[in-house]
Amino acid sequence: MRGTLVEKILNKHLVEGELTPGSPIAIRIDQTLTQDATGTMAFLQFEAMNIPRVKTELSVSYIDHNTLQMGFENADDHRYLESVADRFGVIYSKAGNGICHQVHLERFGVPGKTLLGSDSHTPTNGGIGMFAMGAGGLDVASAMAGEPFYLTCPRVIGVHLTGKLPDWVSAKDVILKVLSILSSRGNVGCVLEYFGEGVKNLTVPDRATITNMGAETGVTTSLFPSDEETRRFLKAQKREDVFSELKADKDAEYDRVIEIDLSALEPLIAKPHNPDKVVPVREVEGIPVAQVCIGSCTNSSYRDLMTVANILKGKTVSKKISFVVAPGSRQVLQMITKESALTDIINAGARIMEPACGFCIGMGQAPPTGSVSIRTINRNFEGRSGTKDAQVYLASPETAIASALKGKITDPRDLNMKYPRINYPDSFIIDDSMFIMPENPDRKIERGPNIGPPPKNIPLPDEFRTVVNIKVGDKITTDHIMPAGPLLKYRSNIDVYSRYVFHYVDEEFSDRCKEYKKDGKFCTIVGGDSYGQGSSREHAAMCPMHLGVKAVMALTIERIHRGNLINFGILPLYITRDDYERLNQGDILHFPEPRDNLENNKDIRIINDTQGYEFTCRYDLSDREKEIVLFGGLLNYISEKKKEK
Repeated sequence: MRGTLVEKILNKHLVEGELTPGSPIAIRIDQTLTQDATGTMAFLQFEAMNIPRVKTELSVSYIDHNTLQMGFENADDHRYLESVADRFGVIYSKAGNGICHQVHLERFGVPGKTLLGSDSHTPTNGGIGMFAMGAGGLDVASAMAGEPFYLTCPRVIGVHLTGKLPDWVSAKDVILKVLSILSSRGNVGCVLEYFGEGVKNLTVPDRATITNMGAETGVTTSLFPSDEETRRFLKAQKREDVFSELKADKDAEYDRVIEIDLSALEPLIAKPHNPDKVVPVREVEGIPVAQVCIGSCTNSSYRDLMTVANILKGKTVSKKISFVVAPGSRQVLQMITKESALTDIINAGARIMEPACGFCIGMGQAPPTGSVSIRTINRNFEGRSGTKDAQVYLASPETAIASALKGKITDPRDLNMKYPRINYPDSFIIDDSMFIMPENPDRKIERGPNIGPPPKNIPLPDEFRTVVNIKVGDKITTDHIMPAGPLLKYRSNIDVYSRYVFHYVDEEFSDRCKEYKKDGKFCTIVGGDSYGQGSSREHAAMCPMHLGVKAVMALTIERIHRGNLINFGILPLYITRDDYERLNQGDILHFPEPRDNLENNKDIRIINDTQGYEFTCRYDLSDREKEIVLFGGLLNYISEKKKEK
């Protein structure tokens, strides 16, 4: 990674370790962000650390997920988050101000800084040259407490861009092309770094779309250099003072280089049910569409919605289509209103949603049974839309709006009109009135009845037995493990939320855990390849821990989920394909000496009591991570380390 932009930023923030790819390192975190679906538990965990004020340069708490406030639970969470932000020195972004990634890019992102967010799409801010990563809420709480963030020093994949995007092809098509090359698995421990002459032909919103959806490849983060385009964006945001030029050396060494000629790209689309099922739009055109949703943190910028408005001007969408548009931020909404673009969108038949995550996380706008929905979001996992058998396709705003006009999947080049090139504004509307700045360190923290304490775990026992409670296949997402949508309101109530672990995969999972617990047995989850892909939701580890899960055995485990398992004292173990095939749901597994195995760097020895054979599991834990698992999780680890001081 010599001479890369990744190396330069990490070197300035390195606290522990050496920048050797694959080795454990720790870096200083400059900024953090949380959102209300993950932030409530993150701040409850921060409270448990007994730190009087956050120690980062800047931390922001965004309300962007549960903005519908259906029931008292959401509203109580928001009141808690506003009071705890005031108490501990965190900026609070009110509901309606916008999606955390879009707003942070506009108002707080700084080239060359590190950003840790309790949301997997935090890499959006790599669009301005930040080293921005998603992580579990407990990791973010630790960063707010002044602790460094521990990760594996990444391998750097260089993406060499040449050429210029042709008409009707946009940034979404670039990242879909990357996904078609890398797929959504096998990229753990890597970073995507974009370079080349083609970079200058992409605006910051274009770059942010690309880095945002880079999360779907499974990489740690993605980033672009900070250049004159970055300066132009920050100047329009009246933040030119934070600009600095950042780029890789001309002779930078990458572990792998992907070549993409922007001028050779065509409109692309991801078929159900994974973002890497990418094909040209031409291949699936003509399929009838029931719903079109434009927005989310991937494609809801000023550029995106102005493009949509210009295409729609004087037209109406097909009568067969349910058409929804959600701006990414209040600033975007104000800008398109000022320029009358919002009127064009409404006149075309759109329903306007507030600036929030909304339909991206299954919070409303569930499509009809068995129907096709074209969305500009970043994930199309089965059931994520709120309708289990819906067929969700991921596409650019151009493809989405062409499909809305025609009532079927349509290549936007077939619209027979001049492509609207959007002029970049010299100045955005700056209205920070929906940020509440922290003023009162003596503020009383307000808690509603739905808010409970963080669950506690016990240290890893010297010996124990588990039951294989569930065996699942490849590409199990955090949506499979912990459903989102209307259930998000229970995220601060672990007793209730835990009832829904694997609810749409096997609704009896939680009840079986409780029965096994009564018999003095823990549980094990067996998974296939790329287990735990998707969002950063730590509840996909926290709730299983609360139910008595002690180990996850899988062929591979995605980065953020692996970190969350460790943080909650669950063993992340790797099995062979043969072991996977042999294990069955209901098998009793005996761990005769797990602590000794970890302390002496041995593979974990396991006896399958049911089938009468013995096998071992690998792990890839650093010395610190082993300690965390032995203590029963990160909160226990931090507490014990404080006692030692």
